[in-house]
Amino acid sequence: MQFRDEGFSLGRLNQAVDAARDCGFAAVAANDHFVFSTPWLDGPTALASVIERSGEMALATTVSLAVLRGPVPLGKALTALQILSEGRLVAAVGPGSSERDYEAVGIPFEERWKRLDAAIAQLRELVDVPLWIGSWGSDAGLRRVARAGDGWLASAYNATPDHFTEARERLGRELEQRGRNAAGFPNALATMWTWVTEDRAERDRVLEDLLAPILKRDPDELRDRLCIGPAEHCAARLSEYAAAGCGRVYLWPLGDERRQIELVANEVVPRIERAG
Repeated sequence: MQFRDEGFSLGRLNQAVDAARDCGFAAVAANDHFVFSTPWLDGPTALASVIERSGEMALATTVSLAVLRGPVPLGKALTALQILSEGRLVAAVGPGSSERDYEAVGIPFEERWKRLDAAIAQLRELVDVPLWIGSWGSDAGLRRVARAGDGWLASAYNATPDHFTEARERLGRELEQRGRNAAGFPNALATMWTWVTEDRAERDRVLEDLLAPILKRDPDELRDRLCIGPAEHCAARLSEYAAAGCGRVYLWPLGDERRQIELVANEVVPRIERAG
């Protein structure tokens, strides 16, 4: 995703993956949009291009647009990623939240949920890959995760640690009603926009001038949810999610990826208080 004037290149992508691998991160992830307010690399293609240099990291889709890509083409792409990465794929799917994506493909936005259910059912027949399902935490979304998912992917900028805790408890009850093991059910948090800086003016500029207009959200709301600001603030946010039972957080640097990844590894991670 392009935020500034950095531009896309294989070199930039490789640098980000190299930094994540060398800093000991667990996964590299790619989100999915067809059209957006800022340029966007194709997610599955980006993941495929870095398989060789991703080391032992998982390759995660956060999330793939199952309705818009179609279950057959998406199933083919996911299977290829799983084979070429020798089993390191964490495949999460969802309907997507952008009406513009649906307009581009010519599918009615209001049909996304019923089409997602049909796409998941067909993917189950096509691929031998665990399928996580994205949900912001609605009752219907969590029922879908419990019914058809192998894991739950939540959204950082659409949640708080308290909301995550409460949604995780509801998901646990839904899983138990279906005879599934709630204690061992995996989860993760995506879209954790990240910019580590000790400069308050820079933090405010990133929130107010860069991210809030893209997301159409109140910057004050985002400030308390995301890893944007001093290392101590970012560690506190991640510690709260760890305490809430979040298994993994997919960070999303807002540019200058190598430096931001190294700042997280060196300045943020040592300060995180881990649950248990």
